Amino acid sequence: MSLNKTVVGMGILLAASSAWAAGIERVPSTYPNSPILQSVTLPANTEVTYLSGLLPDPVDAKAPKDQVRAAGNTEAQARVVLRKVETVLASQGLKLADVVQLRVYLVGDPALGGKLDFEGLQVAFREFFGNAQQPLKPARTTVQVAGLVLPGALIEIEAVAAKAP
Repeated sequence: MSLNKTVVGMGILLAASSAWAAGIERVPSTYPNSPILQSVTLPANTEVTYLSGLLPDPVDAKAPKDQVRAAGNTEAQARVVLRKVETVLASQGLKLADVVQLRVYLVGDPALGGKLDFEGLQVAFREFFGNAQQPLKPARTTVQVAGLVLPGALIEIEAVAAKAP
């Protein structure tokens, strides 16, 4: 690809990013190649939508409550949950580009000896944020927890979306 096409493409991408979230100040992370922001500032009168924690789908909704009911590794479950975030946002007339903050709760993966699969989260996350199709990134907190309400769930995500006036 020529330098001119690259520059034009980046200009279009930046213009689109600005149009998606006009008035919202997004400060990049100080970590190189980070898929998240350092901070987000919302202007006055911004419409804010809070999404409750979303979990992966149970494999069998009728299974006993103490039976493992979520399947897949952290990456696969993260992908499912991020699609659910996208669906809930769409039902409110919002897009992933409107997400300004995420809280991610991860359980250590038993297949990894109980270790947190942060890289699995990152792989799925980059499919939804900070890429060519959806370049905007949210601020994000990721913590490891002992367990979640759905047995077998390795991830739960809360989201905050905002639309500037």
